[in-house]
Amino acid sequence: MASRIVLGIVIIALLGAAGFFAMNYQIESHYDNGKLSYIKIVPRAKAEPGPTPPPPDAPAINNLPPPSNRPTFRVAAYNLGGLDEIKLSNPRIGEILSQSIRRFDLVALQGLRGKNQGVPVRLIEHLNAASGRQYDFATCPTQKRDGVEHYSGFLFDKAVVEVDRATVHFIEDPQRRFRRKPLVGLFRARATPAPFTFYLIAVDTDPEKPAAELDLLADVFRAVRDVVRPDGPSEDDVIMLGDFEADERHLSRLGNVPGITAAIGENFPTTVRGTKMADNLLFDRRAVVEFTGRAEVFDTMREFELTVQAAAEVSEHLPVWAEFSVFEGGPRGYVPRIK
Repeated sequence: MASRIVLGIVIIALLGAAGFFAMNYQIESHYDNGKLSYIKIVPRAKAEPGPTPPPPDAPAINNLPPPSNRPTFRVAAYNLGGLDEIKLSNPRIGEILSQSIRRFDLVALQGLRGKNQGVPVRLIEHLNAASGRQYDFATCPTQKRDGVEHYSGFLFDKAVVEVDRATVHFIEDPQRRFRRKPLVGLFRARATPAPFTFYLIAVDTDPEKPAAELDLLADVFRAVRDVVRPDGPSEDDVIMLGDFEADERHLSRLGNVPGITAAIGENFPTTVRGTKMADNLLFDRRAVVEFTGRAEVFDTMREFELTVQAAAEVSEHLPVWAEFSVFEGGPRGYVPRIK
């Protein structure tokens, strides 16, 4: 009985060895003048491994998401009051920022702090993970090289708007008249046909001398409006937004630009302490007919049930936003409401 068991084991081992040999080796017979010269055992050739295919749900590189197909979109300004890596690492602050920003499609952020672009990168990662949307950001490409510690940036949902990155730059200021140089970028809504195309100018005015900078911003507004684009005429749809440190009645020379209007009317405080109106969106009401008339101050204190102190830890400022049509000139039959 024991001999049969041993014989069975030997047979199984031989079969296994034969199978392994057949899978990994082959016999080559070589002939000389029609006669068998020698036999050679060689390894079987193995196919070269091909590239590993991406997982089925992996997004294509540089591929834009499909357009949102919404008729309107929201543009906001939010002064983050010196948002740096340490501040952003606070889970509560990160959550409030992501919950707030996801209400908007394009946001001009002021008060980013750091000598590199790490802060907006981290903010985008947190925002996309929390919202399921595909936000991206743009700022002046020389920001890192110039070592600017306080700067502005644009966050935008790629399904709603797109940016011409070649146009994103800080306003030239060789005399250093601005404490923080305004940031400019050309955007276009992802709509078909006739998408709304417009310039954004993000501003962060010096609270110690707002009148002087507001005078300069009047020149900036005109310069951006009148610039001739390489692919066509100048773009008269210009939206200046951010921290003006003034209400709509105290904009100095900026308030004298013909047709200039504020999306947020007076008597709406834009700080968490409710002491002043500082933030707004300004545009020429004759040109930007895409404005739907809807604009608000987003009250983070009420929305998240925060105390004044807790809200101020996020930012002393509240986000302000306005709504625009995705179509140039607005949809057919649309009549804009001007404040």
